[in-house]
Amino acid sequence: MKKAILILMATVLVGGMLFAGGGQEEPAAMEDVMEVEVLHWWTSGGEAAALNVLKEDLEAKGISWVDMPVAGGGGTEAMTVLRSRATSGNPPAAVQMLGFDIIDWASEGLLANLNDVAEAEGWDAVVPEALQKFSKYDGVWIAAPVNIHSTNWVWANKKVCDELGIALPIRSWDDFIMALDKVKASGRTALAHGGQAWQDATMFDSAVIAAGGPEFYKKTMIDLDEAALGSATMKDAFDKMDQLRSYVDDNFSGRDWNLASAMVIEGQAGFQMMGDWAKGEFLNAGQVPGVDFVAFRTPGTQGTVTFNADQFVMFEVDESLRTAQNMLASAILSPTFQVAFNTVKGSVPARTDVSDAEFTIIGKTGMKELAEANSNGTLFGSMAHGHSCPAAVKNAIYDVVTAHFNGQYDAAQAVQELVKAVASAK
Repeated sequence: MKKAILILMATVLVGGMLFAGGGQEEPAAMEDVMEVEVLHWWTSGGEAAALNVLKEDLEAKGISWVDMPVAGGGGTEAMTVLRSRATSGNPPAAVQMLGFDIIDWASEGLLANLNDVAEAEGWDAVVPEALQKFSKYDGVWIAAPVNIHSTNWVWANKKVCDELGIALPIRSWDDFIMALDKVKASGRTALAHGGQAWQDATMFDSAVIAAGGPEFYKKTMIDLDEAALGSATMKDAFDKMDQLRSYVDDNFSGRDWNLASAMVIEGQAGFQMMGDWAKGEFLNAGQVPGVDFVAFRTPGTQGTVTFNADQFVMFEVDESLRTAQNMLASAILSPTFQVAFNTVKGSVPARTDVSDAEFTIIGKTGMKELAEANSNGTLFGSMAHGHSCPAAVKNAIYDVVTAHFNGQYDAAQAVQELVKAVASAK
């Protein structure tokens, strides 16, 4: 009875609205608003230059870009801002996001359905399955992947290394330590680093592989195997982190990653362990690969690639904004944009049918090694960048790794704390 009364009231109300105003026609459909508000954390020089490629592409199509930058690589600060916006019912049209964070937001039912765009443009056939794991939820496309970053790289100032007789690339962990010793003895900072949890964790990913190989990485960072997490091999990984800590300067705490890159670019430091987005900083500073800088896989991790992928997640927005939102998604995955963006950003395309012709030697190497790792079963999502385990577990690992790196635990204690932290967060 109550339901019938409500329906009747609604009918009367609608009828009154139709006849109010002297028999006017039904109101015209709302016009499309040709703008997109985008929340992201690409604020460094190289990142901003890469993002500008997308802005210009959209502006050429008549779409205004409403920029909402939140500084801080890794996106922790951006997710805090997003939570506030989403809670108030006013999310941006698109948000830069990584890995399991995407799945967490999708489970809340707040994301848009991009299936029409994806089907029209054949995304299923060209986006690697490893990325689709995060681009789709329950069979629905919810995000457009921009790139694939690999994270286990070392960046070296070639002129500093040449001066000190350090041969590049460096292949073994022991040789890497010897090279760090030489740079430190020269009075420079050996290892440029920013003391932020995600940067500590980026180095830890490589330390785990260097300690136990790809199978050990999978057992610990993906399968979260308790025995492996508590093993002597994991202690070796923390021992390696202790070694790296001894080559970092005293002012590392809180330093942004791009400032650490600048230390290498300017010759103040010899090396930086950072993902391939660092290449954008070197190129933006006018550096030439093979002349001014060299990049190589973290010694001890050759043949294995840890990755993350930036994606723009589309939130459910007003109907008037959806055309522009869909055009943004389409532009992101167009082959021309994938080349233009990734050659600037330092990453590789998020689709498999893109030529490497316009990429630098580092980009070509990255594409080749990623393809090989994918074929060999040694392509793994990066724990540090939210692609190997859920956010709660990642954050628990962060806490232990950073506490150890800052001297709160020795290596043996860190292993014990890691086992407890992962068990509590699972």
